[in-house]
Amino acid sequence: MKTYIVIGGSKGIGNAIVHTLLENNKVINLSRSQPDIEHDNLTHHNCDVLNEELPDIDAADGLVYCPGSINLKPIGRFSLDEFREDYEINVIGAVKAIQKYLKTLKNGQDPSIVLFSTVAAKLGMPFHASIAAAKSGVEGLVKSLGAEMATTLRINAIAPTVTDTDLASKLLRNDKMIENIKDRHPMKNYLKPADIAGMAEFLLSEKAQSISGQVFEMDYGIVSFKI
Repeated sequence: MKTYIVIGGSKGIGNAIVHTLLENNKVINLSRSQPDIEHDNLTHHNCDVLNEELPDIDAADGLVYCPGSINLKPIGRFSLDEFREDYEINVIGAVKAIQKYLKTLKNGQDPSIVLFSTVAAKLGMPFHASIAAAKSGVEGLVKSLGAEMATTLRINAIAPTVTDTDLASKLLRNDKMIENIKDRHPMKNYLKPADIAGMAEFLLSEKAQSISGQVFEMDYGIVSFKI
């Protein structure tokens, strides 16, 4: 049985990852609120990752950093502080977690890190300047750290398209918007959190032991296909 640290596992994609991993592993969750599950294999720490010290953890085999943001508007309406906030949430928070737990992870069994990007980092989309810039930083981090730590641990990222979470609720708030989102994707669908949790579980597992420094687009074809 392995032990995984999940940061931001109380909601959305992070919560789905916690539920998935708990089937066969121990999970240590760090978030400002507690996940909606009680389990003998679950340990929870109330923690504001950006503004508080992260707890010491003696043993872990993997780390998943889930916090993210969706801040969409024209470039002229963004403040510099909003750009900084998106970068802090998506990049600096991930760096802080990796630096804190790197020594612990290196002592783990087939250690692995999973971060999150977005399809907007590769697909030019109006109003996505801040999140696309921040997530591009995440992708650069994955490539660089994958090379730096090639002999000690693996690091990969998942780049989802629209996912049915509270974070994306404004994009899926009625039937017409849902149909429009589906129509924009060549495969005519959008993601559920459990879909992404399955990919995260795979990337953490020994089945993915040859994979590092990669960004996996879960996109229903929106980045790769033009139909």
